[in-house]
Amino acid sequence: MPATLTSTIFPNGTSVPVLGQGTWHMGENAAARSQEVSSLRLGLDLGLTLIDTAEMYADGGAERVVGEAIAGRRGDAFVVSKVLPSNASTSRTLRACEDSLTRLGTDHIDLYLLHWRGGTPLSETLEAFERLLKDGKIRAWGVSNFDVDDMEEIEQLAPGRAATDQVLYNLSRRGIAFDLLPWCAAKRMPIMAYSPLDEGRLLGNATLHRVAAAHGATPAQIALAFVLATPDVIAIPKTGRPDRIRENLAALDIRLTDEDRLALDAAFPPPSRKRPLEMI
Repeated sequence: MPATLTSTIFPNGTSVPVLGQGTWHMGENAAARSQEVSSLRLGLDLGLTLIDTAEMYADGGAERVVGEAIAGRRGDAFVVSKVLPSNASTSRTLRACEDSLTRLGTDHIDLYLLHWRGGTPLSETLEAFERLLKDGKIRAWGVSNFDVDDMEEIEQLAPGRAATDQVLYNLSRRGIAFDLLPWCAAKRMPIMAYSPLDEGRLLGNATLHRVAAAHGATPAQIALAFVLATPDVIAIPKTGRPDRIRENLAALDIRLTDEDRLALDAAFPPPSRKRPLEMI
């Protein structure tokens, strides 16, 4: 286990580990609930204090799993949740946040995100976010699945207020490296990378297996190490298995060589031009 987890800092000064825990698909199967809770608790024990969830996941079921996992140890966790665009009006965002707080069993959410952009004017959502901040219901706010032009609009509406943009980023989905990553870096805004293993789709790649073998690691660890090596990027892989928590954590110790990077770039070419923002 790494002696010290690498951290990054949100614009409000809060430090969080660059490796967190995702919960997409948690809460969907009652038979798996106990193991999911145990996995999240183990992650907290090992220093993976950032837990990402959303009201959308299992229609609130994932938030309930998180609530059970953090019960009695709220101070150990940095909780991220998200509001659906269908709830993004000022009044509905306020109500959605209250519902999330109830499911999570807490009085505040550390970071509250707009899950993706919908038809509601951003000004309405941001009004709710600022009200929730003032009332202590959330500690910071940000967005998810926003491209550069969307981020520029956010910056015009609320300069310096957004804490993060949570987007799809992994070896096979590298489009944001062309423009969104540099834009956020210039604003000193960490990116949160969801599906850093592309839901397992990239793990059969032969090059990934060769690099993993050279490190005595698994392909998943190499894919995760690639994301974690990107400055100010927080990876949030989801797993409901304690053994995978330990596997993910060990990826922090892997240092990719220049030769590794050349091989991975050949197998998963970096973007040479602007690409549409990918989502899953």
